[in-house]
Amino acid sequence: MEIASKYNPAEVEDKWYEYWMKNNLFHSEPDSREPFTVVIPPPNVTGVLHMGHMLNNSIQDILVRRARMMGKNACWVPGTDHASIATEAKVVGRLASQGINKRDLTRDEFLKHAWEWTDEHGGIILQQLRKLGASCDWDRTCFTLDEKRSESVFKVFADLYRKGLVYRGVRMVNWDPAAKTALSDEEVIHKEENSKLYYLKYKVEGEDGFAVVATTRPETIFGDVAVCINPNDEKTAHLKGKKVIVPIVNRVVPIIEDDYVDMEFGTGFLKVTPAHDVNDYMLGEKHNLEALDIFNDDGTLNAHGLQYEGMDRFDVRKKIEKDLAESGLLDKVEAYTNKVGFSERTNVPIEPKLSMQWFLKMEDLAKPALDAVEDDTIKFYPARYKNTYRYWMENIKDWCISRQLWWGHRIPAYYLPEGGYVVAETPELALIEAQKKNPSLTMEDLRQDEDCLDTWFSSWLWPISVFDGINHPDNKDIEYYYPTSDLVTGPDIIFFWVARMIMSGYEYRKKPCFQNVYFTGIVRDKQGRKMSKQLGNSPDPIELMAKYGADGVRMGLLLTAPAGNDIPFDEALCEQGRNFNSKIWNAFRLVKGWEVDSSIEQPEAAAIAVKWFDDVLSKTIAEVDELFAKYRLSEALMLVYKLFWDEFSSWYLEVIKPAYQKPIDAKTYQQTLGFFDSLLRILHPFMPFITEELWQALSERKDGESIMIASMPAAKTVDSELLNSFEKVKEIVSGIRTIRLQKNIANKDPLELEIMGDHDDSFNSVISKMGNISEIRKTSDKNPLAISFLVGTTEFAVPMGNNIDVEAEIAKLEADLVYQQGFLNSVMKKLSNEKFVANAKADVVDAERKKQADAESKIKTIEETIQSLKK
Repeated sequence: MEIASKYNPAEVEDKWYEYWMKNNLFHSEPDSREPFTVVIPPPNVTGVLHMGHMLNNSIQDILVRRARMMGKNACWVPGTDHASIATEAKVVGRLASQGINKRDLTRDEFLKHAWEWTDEHGGIILQQLRKLGASCDWDRTCFTLDEKRSESVFKVFADLYRKGLVYRGVRMVNWDPAAKTALSDEEVIHKEENSKLYYLKYKVEGEDGFAVVATTRPETIFGDVAVCINPNDEKTAHLKGKKVIVPIVNRVVPIIEDDYVDMEFGTGFLKVTPAHDVNDYMLGEKHNLEALDIFNDDGTLNAHGLQYEGMDRFDVRKKIEKDLAESGLLDKVEAYTNKVGFSERTNVPIEPKLSMQWFLKMEDLAKPALDAVEDDTIKFYPARYKNTYRYWMENIKDWCISRQLWWGHRIPAYYLPEGGYVVAETPELALIEAQKKNPSLTMEDLRQDEDCLDTWFSSWLWPISVFDGINHPDNKDIEYYYPTSDLVTGPDIIFFWVARMIMSGYEYRKKPCFQNVYFTGIVRDKQGRKMSKQLGNSPDPIELMAKYGADGVRMGLLLTAPAGNDIPFDEALCEQGRNFNSKIWNAFRLVKGWEVDSSIEQPEAAAIAVKWFDDVLSKTIAEVDELFAKYRLSEALMLVYKLFWDEFSSWYLEVIKPAYQKPIDAKTYQQTLGFFDSLLRILHPFMPFITEELWQALSERKDGESIMIASMPAAKTVDSELLNSFEKVKEIVSGIRTIRLQKNIANKDPLELEIMGDHDDSFNSVISKMGNISEIRKTSDKNPLAISFLVGTTEFAVPMGNNIDVEAEIAKLEADLVYQQGFLNSVMKKLSNEKFVANAKADVVDAERKKQADAESKIKTIEETIQSLKK
């Protein structure tokens, strides 16, 4: 196989991905091997690949490819999420651009447009994942709104309803006025806002005085049904039992008392608007107050808003400030910073609103899911996320599962003409249930609920539903692949998705849905900002891969991606990844370019290098195994990177490299190809494309063979003494190279090496080769014209002969001597200070004494060298 002079990712990547697909190498079927199962966090069907996806899916691919090479039956299930709110917003936007209003369409007409959008955009991100090298089992691709997943959702809803866990009722919900739907608490993002605190004057009925009420939301006065004071507050006690008149509205409302009111906030008076504040709602329930909903679904005021009817809530806020000021009912306005809830999807401020919705009781579902993480049945990486998880699970609220949308799973509840409703998986089963109440009913008499289920209600079943485990709980796939092995996801959806999947796993399989959860960090730019389209700081991953190659980008991301920590992304990391590709490519071309002569004996230096690198390789394999067990993938990659760049390329290949235009012996060559094979296999999960290309070129391969199904190398017993000895050899060679650099002596010029002290001669052949040393000799008298260095306690000296300017060397040494003597004096001052020696920690004093000993040793060596040069 001809190896090009430069690595070209564009040629290599498409070729090998097509090869893997053609040979069905990603596909998995149950067999006798240990399963390793990963389900993809399904990206939105409307989505395109962004840097977060790149990181998340690279990590999943690394884990899956490694498991496959460890002999496990790896199955990575891909798929997409129908994303109710996001997709409906996109479709509504497109229709609006065509002059079509959603309200003018029937549900079926709108859904036709939504499916067209999905068919058009739905596969884009999955195609892009192929560019990344994702080794998903594409035959198993799922969609949360496909037939099997939908059937699972309806079945679970009906089952939970029958168990009394699903219920319908009017509750305070988070209302998104842009999407016109309820949201769960987890879909609300709280942001700090610079707003105002308005002090409004509520006239006391029948008196001249006022109660001054502080509020951040004057537009909600139309829903005021009471003013509340703390019964223990002396400053408001004079108005106990009285009534006040709501400004503008002129509604007379009672002053009620409750410990809930914070006496320190504002004036001590609290306006009570039960329909538009969660805490006011609780007060209203407690004191039996009416709840007046003053908003339309789009955030405009309804008829309760009087002359402001039809105006947007924020326009009303501005207008009402002026009107109250003009009528003398505005006491003052102050700048105020508070937290405001925003819709995660539409980024508009949410409106607390009373609404008829469907809810799921969570308390009983949460208990086994909390226990599973607490006792490490399900392990979190990093473990600190257990605290976040525990806090949420211990304070869990019922889940609002209905959404006022058309795109999604329509709630399988059917209303009867005479009132009431039935719940069933299908319309046909619903009719059977309805006829138990009234035998004369027909399908036409039933009216299905208009709402859809929250998107997360389908994705919480994902690890079970992708294997059809809800509809067919005993099928061979669910029995074999479940529980899944690893989940890779972001900590931002720990509640939305992770916790709920664990709950559904215990409810429907009586076991955990996965064994390990790896939380990735957030990809940020160099300034620490989260990457986003709005900021324009997020590079297009497809363009990055075109520029640096998929392997280069994968590596660049992984180098700074410790579990759970944010990733400060810099494009220079991708360049580092590309450079590493080039390093591997050039090392392969170097080795493959050598002429092999089977008649040559293996040189001693090469034999030592082979033994040494075999041990280094085994030691690294063991360390990588340990790091993978702890999900420290970034460190594992860095270890393999250093193994190849430093140990293999800079040391091993340099030791065994034949002289210019000379052949290499066959034994060393074959052993080197063996090492290359191992290195490629260790690197493969991280860098799948270049490793496949070079592995195929390493030797003759049959059609269908692939590095991705080759075995991962295993660690062998390591000779620690050999490794330690070789580290000393490296120090010796580095010392020689430093002298060459300092004295500007070319590498081609041979040097001699003198040794004073203990030294293991068995490595002399390596030192000679790497340092271009013509003679190594032990001596007790150092050559006066020699530059020396220490390795441990042994002194090594390189005689300079004609390579040294004696006067310049003496001047340099004398300057160094002055510095070392000054340094020693400063250390001695500290040590002669009795207070310092008496009060400092023992290790601090010991460190200073070590500095003294080192300085004295250096001074002695410098003085001896100066004396020898002056002779």
